[in-house]
Parts: sequence; structure tokens; C-alpha cells
Amino acid sequence: MRHKYEISGIQMRYHMPKEVDQHAAEEIRTFLEQMIQTAQIRKLVFDFAETEFMDSSGIGVVIGRSRTLGYYGGKVSAANVGERVDKIFQASGLYRIIEIEEA
Repeated sequence: MRHKYEISGIQMRYHMPKEVDQHAAEEIRTFLEQMIQTAQIRKLVFDFAETEFMDSSGIGVVIGRSRTLGYYGGKVSAANVGERVDKIFQASGLYRIIEIEEA
């Protein structure tokens, strides 16, 4: 999997892939944990502009990184949440955990 992201200081914008299933989620989780440690990321923005499918493992990636960054006083937010991802966020309660950035 090719990871698409930008880093500016302590902020990272990670572009989620079109499909976030268990396999993709594991790769994303591993990559982001490494980046949080090595690049000292304290604000992580998940960009869902291209995401059409996400299962519970994708939800786990978001929640897990929110907890990780919480340990460091950081935070997680989401951007470009489309209709499909919005339904997942509503059903899972993610809106209570992370902020949504306006486009």
C-alpha cells in the first residue's frame, strides 16, 4: 500500500484509501504509529475524501490513534467526511471522540 500524507511541523494529514478493510487498517495502523513516534506528530487529520468503504477495523484505527495521541497531549480530527463515512461515524459514535474539520 502506498501511503499518502503531508507533514507540517507536528501536524500530519493522512489521506485514507478508497477501501479501509482489515488488511489496509493493519498497514495504516503500523505506519501511523511509526510516524507518530519518529516525526513526533501531535495532531493527526484523517482525510476521507477518497474513502468509499470502511469497516470496523478502520474505526479501530481512528480510535486507537486518538488514544495514542491523547497520551502525548495531541489530538485527532477528520476531514472530508462523505455520506458513506458519515453514516459509519454516526453509527459508531466517532463524532463524540474526534473533531470534524470543515473542508
